Amino acid sequence: MKINDTDIKQIRENVWEIPAAGEMRVPGRIYISKEMLKRTMENEDALQQVINVAHLPGIQKYSLAMPDIHWGYGFPIGGVAATDLDEGVISPGGVGYDINCGVRLAVTSLEYNSVNDKIGKLITNLFNNIPTGVGSSGAIKKLSSKEMKHLLHKGSSWALENDLGNPSDIEFTEESGTMKNADPEVVSQHAIERGVDQVGTLGSGNHFLEVDVVEEIFHPQAAELFGLFKGQLVILIHTGSRGLGYQICDDYLKVLVKASDQYGFKLPDRQLACAPLNSKEGKDYLSAMQAAANFAWNNRQVIMHLARKIFLSTFGMKESELGFKLIYDVCHNIAKIEEHNINGEMKKVCVHRKGATRAFPPGSKMIPVKYKEIGQPVLIPGDMGRYSYVAVGTQKAMEETFGSSCHGAGRNLSRHRAMKEAKGRDLVNELKQKGIIIQAKGYRTIAEEMSGAYKDVADVVNVMHEEGITHKVAKLKPVGVIKG
Repeated sequence: MKINDTDIKQIRENVWEIPAAGEMRVPGRIYISKEMLKRTMENEDALQQVINVAHLPGIQKYSLAMPDIHWGYGFPIGGVAATDLDEGVISPGGVGYDINCGVRLAVTSLEYNSVNDKIGKLITNLFNNIPTGVGSSGAIKKLSSKEMKHLLHKGSSWALENDLGNPSDIEFTEESGTMKNADPEVVSQHAIERGVDQVGTLGSGNHFLEVDVVEEIFHPQAAELFGLFKGQLVILIHTGSRGLGYQICDDYLKVLVKASDQYGFKLPDRQLACAPLNSKEGKDYLSAMQAAANFAWNNRQVIMHLARKIFLSTFGMKESELGFKLIYDVCHNIAKIEEHNINGEMKKVCVHRKGATRAFPPGSKMIPVKYKEIGQPVLIPGDMGRYSYVAVGTQKAMEETFGSSCHGAGRNLSRHRAMKEAKGRDLVNELKQKGIIIQAKGYRTIAEEMSGAYKDVADVVNVMHEEGITHKVAKLKPVGVIKG
């Protein structure tokens, strides 16, 4: 089925539906403003992918897309789909190559105005001590294959065993930083070799470490509970499972392309290659994906530990003065077995979140006890020249989106187009004029990731806020960024 204007029906102010037609098993549902939808319609590939996902065996309720939707591999980025455990499938295209790419927010007790003269030095020290860029390595000692398998099984706990974090860090990490059914034995040796020297490294592309200031508070009760105050210096870390996760995805796509043929699935796009959740291929992929997720949580944990040390040395403070602590670590690019209300019945399903983040409500047993009364922190980074947001999950998200929300601004331009747009501009100086210091491996990354390459994250976040999927808590303004 191809899409045109008449296929999309408006359900609410920011909710649109593509009715099930042809061999679609469920409707497509998109959370997006009218203006953003018009721009998305100019290149309909991502909307076509919403339709394609609706063909997956065992898909439940809807093929969903968040307002940061743009084209991805198989699923659109911003895509969410839940599949039945008995009749349904798991698809690497619904997770992505960068398994458990995610965001971690840590706060300090510092007011920006009291340390702003040292931000330049801080960014230089962070850039010099946290490896960034394609193939970056060497943050900590190179691991043996045996030690790497231990890490893939333990996740963030591995970092604590090696004095690279505090026990409270685990408490405030999604899944406590460990997916329990990860199996390193179904991870290829090539994938393991790609990861042994990349623990504690940032990578390239849209990955970053950002020093921000809390610019605005929208939800005082939640902000107080999270430990956020106006003018506060905080840190955002955005990265994933690096070469190891990429290789696991690549390895299993080959396996699942064959499985799709073997099981007789008729799919509109081979990039949706999948296998039954209860098949050997499906179980092996899920276990390998969980191992990559564990690597990513541990990776962000180690980066945060390195950053904490750099903050302490740069500002010449004791830990008690710095007040550096983790608020939350939330992942996107993941598939998880969760319990949700499906047509009035609570049942376990496999929720694929591809460029979408979890947004669980107050009272959920899956979030830290400290946050039970207010809901799960939802971290939504924007682009390096504007702002990012902290939000909180709601019960409405559980009812409508399988407890999911947007994960970022979403690209507006391809990397190639962004490079053309950046030609002749001094982007480093443009950021400096906004009070933002940037250090990166090369100018190309800065150009590909410039503000104009992304949607305005405020527009994205407002859709979720207005629809009651998440509630805005705070806006963060960047003052320093390091990138690969």
